[in-house]
Parts: sequence; C-alpha cells; structure tokens
Amino acid sequence: MQRTPLDAERLRRERVPFFTRLDVVETTGSTNADLIARAVADPAADREVLLAELQESGRGRHARAWGSPPRAQISVSVLVRLDGVDPAVLGWLPLLTGVAVVDAVRAASGVPAELKWPNDVLVGGRKLAGILAEVAIAGPDPAVVVGVGLNAELTAAELPVPHATSLVLEGSTVDRTTMAGALLTAFAERFAAWRDAGWATAELAAAYRERCGTIGARVRAELPGGRELVGIATGIDAAGRLLVGSEAVSAGDVTHLRPAG
Repeated sequence: MQRTPLDAERLRRERVPFFTRLDVVETTGSTNADLIARAVADPAADREVLLAELQESGRGRHARAWGSPPRAQISVSVLVRLDGVDPAVLGWLPLLTGVAVVDAVRAASGVPAELKWPNDVLVGGRKLAGILAEVAIAGPDPAVVVGVGLNAELTAAELPVPHATSLVLEGSTVDRTTMAGALLTAFAERFAAWRDAGWATAELAAAYRERCGTIGARVRAELPGGRELVGIATGIDAAGRLLVGSEAVSAGDVTHLRPAG
C-alpha cells in the first residue's frame, strides 16, 4: 500500500518555538532510544523531536513490542529537561503527554479519544495510541524522553492486536503531517504551562481526570507481585495514581471490565 510520507519541512515551518530541533528519519530501531543516546552525548540537548516512518524495535510499557507497517503510524519522541522538578511529580510527564494526545486527536480529527490510565489512548475501548516515558539522565535537572505511537492509517488487517484501532478506521481523513503537528503543538503548550507553574500538578491533574475514561469504570488491576485488585476506579490522586476503591495503584496493568449483567 502506498502511503504519503511525513512532510518534514512543513513540520519544521509550522512547529511552535518551544522545540529546538525536529528530525524525521525513514527507519530506526527506536526513536526513544535514539533521543536517550543524544541526551547522554550532548548535555545541552533539550526540547528535541524525532519522528520515524518505521520503527523496527518500537516498544511500549513492560518492553512490549509496538510496531506497524511503514508510514502507517505516527512514531514520535520528544526529549525534554525538567530543571528543578520534584522527583515525586516526574511521573506526571507521561500523563501530561496523554492529555496532549487526546486533545490533538479530538481537535485535528474529530475522533472522540479518551485516556485509559496510565498511558493509553482509547476510542470506544480500543487502543489508538500508547505512551512511554524514559529517564535519560537522572538528577535534580533530569532529561526525559517521552514517546508516542499513534495508529494513523492502519487497516483492520494490519492492527497489531484485535482490540486496537486507527484514525482511518474511526473515519478520520486527517493526514499524518497535520496530526503530528497538532500533537507536538498540544504537547508544547501543556509542557510549557506545567513548567511555568513551577511543576505544580493541580491544573494538569484536573485536565487528566476530565479526559480519563478509567474513572468510574469497573477495573481489574494486576499488581506487582502477582496480586490482583478488582473494583471501581474512583479517581486519580495528586501523585497520578489510580484509586480503585480506597486503594492507590501506582503500577500495574489495568483492564476495563464490562459491567456485571
């Protein structure tokens, strides 16, 4: 299938001043890994973007493979430095990215995306995008790379799993360059607002809760150590943890369960 490549020059022209560098490559192993290496090699690297038409070793949470045919996804990573951030709130970066992805998808394509805690973007219960944040350099001024894999033009036969979807399958005709630009703009606006607020999370938390379809759903959380927790997701706390009943879940796989009956 012939698919249109990303328009790198258009993205560079239209990008917001927040970003210092934007590259599009045809093929790479992992955009996250490439930017982590760049952060380590160059202490000044910050607010850089890397997109790939094909990731050969793309991955999601728990090192799960995440891939697609060439030019069918938006595979993008952003390198940012969070000067003076409290390590306790660093986990809000992937949640912020999820908010940005949902806002961009809704605005650019009209597809009614929502968040599934912590880092998935769903449409009608099907996975549209995943997010993975990785610390490149730890310390008081950490460098973090956050990657997004968004299914843009995958056909039903190309979906990696049956419970996935794509913008095309949801009826969108938006081109990938427009969608990538909207995503980067939304991320830049959210990140700049968070930074300017001194890394305070109240406004970000409210935005996340508003877009999170997990809240109010009956869920099963598979926790580290093999423990399982089933109940109603009642909210997201100030640390970004999912509240299942009165218990806070900071890590683990969460499944939305169908209502009984």
